[in-house]
Amino acid sequence: MQGVFFRVYTQKKAAELGLTGFVQNEPDGTVYIETEGEENTLNEFTKWCYSGSPDSEVSGVIITEGTIRNFTGTFNINR
Repeated sequence: MQGVFFRVYTQKKAAELGLTGFVQNEPDGTVYIETEGEENTLNEFTKWCYSGSPDSEVSGVIITEGTIRNFTGTFNINR
């Protein structure tokens, strides 16, 4: 969902939890997130993704494990 500040809220939540990675809008209207961190922190973040920003309506969350990319720095919003 776009236009409900989902990416901004996602960045804030990831920073709060000390996660690294990025979030971006996709052309089809979905939001794509890649993040790295400790398993329990990632689980907490995943739970948050099911509700998201205050004005968002999350219809589903798809989780896949990928190759560790060793993100550095902060969690970013990609354009």
